[in-house]
Amino acid sequence: MSLHVTVLPSGRTFLCHPDETLLAAAIRQGVGLPYACKDGACGSCKCRRLDGSVVMDSYQPRALSEAEAAEGQILTCRARPSTDVVLESRQVTETGGFPIKKMPTRVLSLERRSHDVMVINMQLPANDTLGYHAGQFVEFILRDGSRRSYSMANAPHVQPEPGKPSIQLHVRHMPGGKFTDHVFGGMKEKEILRIEGPYGSFFLREDSAAPLIFLASGTGFAPLKAIIEHMQFKGITRPAVLYWGGRRPGDLYMSDWVEQKCAEMPHLRFVPVVSDALPEDGWTGRTGFVHQAVLDDHPDLSGHQVYACGAPIVVESAQREFTARAGLLADEFYADAFTSERDKHMA
Repeated sequence: MSLHVTVLPSGRTFLCHPDETLLAAAIRQGVGLPYACKDGACGSCKCRRLDGSVVMDSYQPRALSEAEAAEGQILTCRARPSTDVVLESRQVTETGGFPIKKMPTRVLSLERRSHDVMVINMQLPANDTLGYHAGQFVEFILRDGSRRSYSMANAPHVQPEPGKPSIQLHVRHMPGGKFTDHVFGGMKEKEILRIEGPYGSFFLREDSAAPLIFLASGTGFAPLKAIIEHMQFKGITRPAVLYWGGRRPGDLYMSDWVEQKCAEMPHLRFVPVVSDALPEDGWTGRTGFVHQAVLDDHPDLSGHQVYACGAPIVVESAQREFTARAGLLADEFYADAFTSERDKHMA
């Protein structure tokens, strides 16, 4: 028996089996609810249950607090319906144009951009197009069935390897990580891997003229790079500022690329922020927390849209502070928190 799920205020509806999550059912039917990790770790899929009952699978307390749960908020990635359900989610979008596919990919090139960041270009099958929004991600399906998620760092029209349909990924080394140890150890060109996607609701909303704040920490820059390429390709000239934070200057591993884009796109500005520079770095730019740099420059964020990507603590701090202190509407904060396997299993 399938149960009915209604999403307000859009009025979108879909069916959900009692043994599947609301998010899985929405993805299956092309209803674009917000989400990122799909594992109850990041909180991106949080929305309000207006009516009906759900059973919640386990999740990380930081993704949904006790107070939020008491107010009727749920995580759609962990909620399974026991009755018909009515949800409130103002970020529902039309994402059904890009079907989720599984396909083989081949490693075209590996480029180490810093001590712990590898840029990988992956060739896609010539006869099977992967459609996606700039900002979305794919999942690598490992031999044991486990999965690892990485955002496309190129807009769909940008081909890292001319003449070969391909995607670019930015992989940060997590010592002891099953996948990243291989990337930084034994991975070779021409290696074949399997991916599935596209996934995620992190992409530019083009029905707005609001000024843009892009906030990245570490490899959270990857999907924002794709969005910037998309903006340039589409001729979108909304004022935009990229704030990119790292512990040391080397963590801003493609700052030269950003500077070039700023020269080509007069409406785009770049504010690099370093939190733990050493004397030998010779850093003379902004210091401290990257989200605080945004607040220092934009004490009033009402009327803006913010796209934040990177470490969960950075994304969570930005969302909390921007809405509480700077007047940003909660519905204008779009996020993709990069949760590692360790993050997903932390109590």
